Amino acid sequence: MKVTSVVLTAMGLPRPYADSRPVEVMELDLSGPQAGELLVRVEASGLCHSDLSVVDGSRPRPLPMALGHEAAGIVEEIGAGVHDVAVGDRVVLVFVPSCGSCPECSSGQPALCRRGAASNTAGELLQGGRRLSRDGSPVHHHLGVSAFSSRVVVDRGSAVVVPSDVPGETAALFGCALLTGTGAVESTVQVRPGDSVVVVGLGGVGLSAVMGAALAGADPLVAVDPVEAKRALALSLGASHAVEPGSVDEVRDLTSGGARYVVEAVGHEQAMADAFAMTGRGGSTVLVGLPHPSRMLSVPAVQVVAEARKVLGSYMGSAAPQRDIPRLVRLWQDGRLPVERLTSAVLSLEDTPRALDDLAAGSAVRQLLLPRRD
Repeated sequence: MKVTSVVLTAMGLPRPYADSRPVEVMELDLSGPQAGELLVRVEASGLCHSDLSVVDGSRPRPLPMALGHEAAGIVEEIGAGVHDVAVGDRVVLVFVPSCGSCPECSSGQPALCRRGAASNTAGELLQGGRRLSRDGSPVHHHLGVSAFSSRVVVDRGSAVVVPSDVPGETAALFGCALLTGTGAVESTVQVRPGDSVVVVGLGGVGLSAVMGAALAGADPLVAVDPVEAKRALALSLGASHAVEPGSVDEVRDLTSGGARYVVEAVGHEQAMADAFAMTGRGGSTVLVGLPHPSRMLSVPAVQVVAEARKVLGSYMGSAAPQRDIPRLVRLWQDGRLPVERLTSAVLSLEDTPRALDDLAAGSAVRQLLLPRRD
């Protein structure tokens, strides 16, 4: 079938992307689902820094690639061997397909699925190969999803069924922003009432971490970002204080010498170093943002030992999507997790270059891209 997709044709072009045009809206051919796969009509997809990092070359991927990894949609066709999903189900798409049998999946760490990671790096689906093409030439998949499309074929392990009364534009945000941010404070570490928490970087993931920490009863809860509007939003979502970057001494004062948990959601080594400096004795620095592979982090080694400090990586919030997304949806239904407040703009696929510029400038939180309806 014919689908419309946003395709990255060149990495590392200069900004503004509205002028250099590294992405193009194209008509592609999409083959039907194979065994263990689903055909999904995309309702909405979120633009994330993980998309931007492929565009700017920070996370090199094979080209051409149909972008997008955070989305929700309606199942239209089911491949052989799938028995727990029905046509018409609304699903949230997640960016690491889990095979269920590798050592990581078997130990309860599906976010680290080694088969999923290998297929994502190759631009393929979990079962192997690509379902997208143009004029007979294959087009690579982004993180097993390629969500900036009118329809997608994904592995069953990339989809989580959610209730039909969750709007697609809301459900889309559960697959990356909310799952990663809340998971950092709930799964990577377990924030408890009265724990001091700092969140550095207030994009979709960072603000989700703020919501998760507030829900857990963190106090104080300090939000750090250069954009005043984002700091104000963090305060309205439960942060007790909001400060600009570089305010390490102020944050240490607010947290009585350093926070028990500091979540870094920027993906820059200086922000990571600041997050470590804001962490208190016996505390944990949780690194969520993805820096350029060439960047290195340097911290005082003696503090790690003498102060019993921990530096933890958190990929996809250390979450188990099939378990955690339904629980997060119930919290949203109860009015305790206002994920829809992360949406800063609703745009079309044709607006992607401008949306990438806004994301790179730091002015956007979560921009939703909607495909044209058939």
